[in-house]
Amino acid sequence: MKPYLLQILKELALLGATKNRVEISSLELAKQLETSQQTASRYLLELDKDGMITRELGIKKQLIRITGKGEEALQEEYLQYQQIFELTNKIRFTGKVVSGMGEGRYYTEQSGYADQFKERLGFVAFPGTLNVEIRHIEKNKLRLLKNYNAIQIDEFETDNRTFGGVKCFRATINNADGAIVLPLRSHYSNILEFISPHFLREKLNIKDGDNVKIMIYL
Repeated sequence: MKPYLLQILKELALLGATKNRVEISSLELAKQLETSQQTASRYLLELDKDGMITRELGIKKQLIRITGKGEEALQEEYLQYQQIFELTNKIRFTGKVVSGMGEGRYYTEQSGYADQFKERLGFVAFPGTLNVEIRHIEKNKLRLLKNYNAIQIDEFETDNRTFGGVKCFRATINNADGAIVLPLRSHYSNILEFISPHFLREKLNIKDGDNVKIMIYL
């Protein structure tokens, strides 16, 4: 969202526009923003067009209220500042669904992993992982995970090989429950692997390239 539009949403919210319609003229808003009346009117038009506000035009002023979509934008901004200053107990990511190499199914079907997932996460993981590609810059958020205790999945051996330990954090993806799985002995990448008791592509009706939201609980 454009920063100047977000700033106007903040100003309107401070006037009470999330709960009720507020009466304000474009000139009054322009003075509040220290800009021209023409610019303030254009900003309001953009917000209205984007579905962030509703407007009822009067003779001299207009009645404005922030919509649910506008509240979501403010909530997102709030959570980001909360993350910065309070290190809250959850971290948000956005990304897009991508296909893996099929290795997730092989690993999650190993009884050494599957049994521990059931015991320590409380669910039987659907075979495979859902891979979500996050923006490279968002990898920095993963560093926060180092400060919190993860749910540990121990390494184990079979007749053929040793499988390394992983750490898990409970998470949701588009509000579906599951967990993020991070290998203990590798660097964080921009691909998050998500396990769940559900076949997520079907449950969430998602496919490669679709955008999703992940919330990791610390």
